[in-house]
Amino acid sequence: MRNRIEEYNERLSGATLREIIAFSVCEFGARLALASSMGAEDQVITDMIAEVAPEMRIFTLDTGRMFQETYDLIAITEDQYKIKIQMVFPDAYDVEEMVNSRGINLFYESVENRKLCCHIRKVEPMKRALLETDAWISGLRREQSATRQNMQVVEWDERYNRIKINPLIDWTSKQLGEYIHDNKIPYNTLHDKGYPSIGCLPCTRAVLAGEDFRAGRWWWESAENKECGLHVK
Repeated sequence: MRNRIEEYNERLSGATLREIIAFSVCEFGARLALASSMGAEDQVITDMIAEVAPEMRIFTLDTGRMFQETYDLIAITEDQYKIKIQMVFPDAYDVEEMVNSRGINLFYESVENRKLCCHIRKVEPMKRALLETDAWISGLRREQSATRQNMQVVEWDERYNRIKINPLIDWTSKQLGEYIHDNKIPYNTLHDKGYPSIGCLPCTRAVLAGEDFRAGRWWWESAENKECGLHVK
């Protein structure tokens, strides 16, 4: 598999977003899906998928604690591109048991509790959503955080035993903003209010001047803990 990943990255070195999406569709067909967080990056990818591969499955994880603006964006995106975004939910029994045993806002109490909440609301649903895929597309960019500096366009995702494709890995925030503006891509209005990275409502705040991209995510924790588990090897 390592040789295959290296070959993919060599072939896609310097490739455009369109070329990476087209190559991925050719390589994996119906066994490919976009896991969208409804962030700006995923909206750019969705726009390209709608043009290059409109039949591709796009899904998003509804944790039950999302911003209303995120739900509004889902409806707007479906209407603009004439697509259906699959909603994937956590197991209701697991959520009920967790909340009743540890509290409704357990994530503020410890890193362990926060990671448990992320695992139940995100990681487990993600595993189910990927069962019928061989590869999945994400909107990760190196610029987003220190934990993503060494990521490549194509990787082997050890957590899900799938190939992960990061077509925007080398994009800057400036490129992203210009592309969204030039192509009139719908995006979460919270981005205009100081939210560069948007997750669950109780775990996301606007960033302050001078703070990094993900400072508003789990702001009460140290920087090295700021991953939900979806992208950790």
